Amino acid sequence: MTHSFEKFNLDPYLIEAISEINFYEPTEIQNRVIPVVENGRDIIGQSHTGSGKTHSFLLPLFNDIKPEKQEVQVLITAPSRELAEQLYQAASQLAAHSPKEIIVQNYIGGTDKNRQIEKLGNKQPHIAIGTPGRLWDLIESNALLAYTAPVLVVDEADMTLDMGFLDEVDKIASRLPSKLQMLVFSATIPEKLQPFLRKYMDNPLVIEVGTERVLAETIDNWLISTKGHNKVNLIYNLLTVGQPYLALIFANTKSKVDEIAAGLMKKGFKVAKIHGDIPPRERRRVMKQVQNLDYQFVVATDLASRGIDIEGVSHVINAEIPRDLDFFIHRVGRTGRNNLKGIAITLYEPGEEKAINDLEKMGIEFKPKQISNGEIIDTYHRERRDQRKGKSKEKGFDSEIHGMVKKAKKNIKPNYKTKVKRKMEEKKRAQRKIKSRGK
Repeated sequence: MTHSFEKFNLDPYLIEAISEINFYEPTEIQNRVIPVVENGRDIIGQSHTGSGKTHSFLLPLFNDIKPEKQEVQVLITAPSRELAEQLYQAASQLAAHSPKEIIVQNYIGGTDKNRQIEKLGNKQPHIAIGTPGRLWDLIESNALLAYTAPVLVVDEADMTLDMGFLDEVDKIASRLPSKLQMLVFSATIPEKLQPFLRKYMDNPLVIEVGTERVLAETIDNWLISTKGHNKVNLIYNLLTVGQPYLALIFANTKSKVDEIAAGLMKKGFKVAKIHGDIPPRERRRVMKQVQNLDYQFVVATDLASRGIDIEGVSHVINAEIPRDLDFFIHRVGRTGRNNLKGIAITLYEPGEEKAINDLEKMGIEFKPKQISNGEIIDTYHRERRDQRKGKSKEKGFDSEIHGMVKKAKKNIKPNYKTKVKRKMEEKKRAQRKIKSRGK
């Protein structure tokens, strides 16, 4: 089979490695990032989840590794243990095909630091991946000799900032060579990230991919009201009716994850849980079981929306709308990957319409659905009543004035017409003020 990756002049072992995971055609971000990384330029990459970002930097960096030099050549930071593990697995798969040994190590919290320090005393990795806190601990204690690394990759930079790890990344960068190639990847570039970028990056090329469409075309995005329904029962019905291959259910808090998982288990489902209170070793064990399809249903906090890459997710259910709306895209992006169809379902309660409106302003389109007689069917738009009222208002209808007129007909008193007229004039003046402020 012809291989479009050959145009990047990658070593044969890398072509062999990506063929093993059925990568033959580069994605847009890979086409744009790989040549720039090979040229040694700094990059700020923005792309939606599932765009092939990881291999866009791993492939050219591996291509430049010198296995005979027993020193750190690439440092990669990730804001969560799960994301670091995902990067480590992808890098290890490439390294396994190299004719000369390329050492890739993963350094994350919750693992034995003393053992890591002991191993580093014997041999340094070519590529060091890890969470900022643990990487900095090892660098500060002079165990990980990072000062030799000419490349730093900061993955999920906005999440790194949100989780309070940017100070550690700053300290790590300060220990690296002054002539440093920095590759920063992020879904968004918040203003608070700018000083860090200006401090270390030299005329970076900004590469934006996938901004024209917020969600992948392969995702069917549904919206369901929970009004009059018990949420756990509703999720159970959706999972029963929808018959997912593998479903991820997201909630905002650990306690809500526990509650949903317990409710589904009571109904006979085998459910995996992933959140911050579950020990790292247990999380890794659960993730392996999920990858092996021992679990069909996974309930998780947002820790999983950006930090875990699970193959074959057919359904994503937002049991709650995320507090940070940007996480919506990361959650939903767990499905519809590699050109496979996926279904995303968001449950909303009365009073959460504003959050839905805000998501729609971000360019996210929903299909309103409901469960009826054991089927998921199309339903009306949630604002249909408001839209009807809007038509009346366009014709000059005002409910408050209308009420006064009705009252006047029932109980006409002296000067009532004058009061109604004055009230209408006050309303008009207020509306003119609002319009002028808007302008």
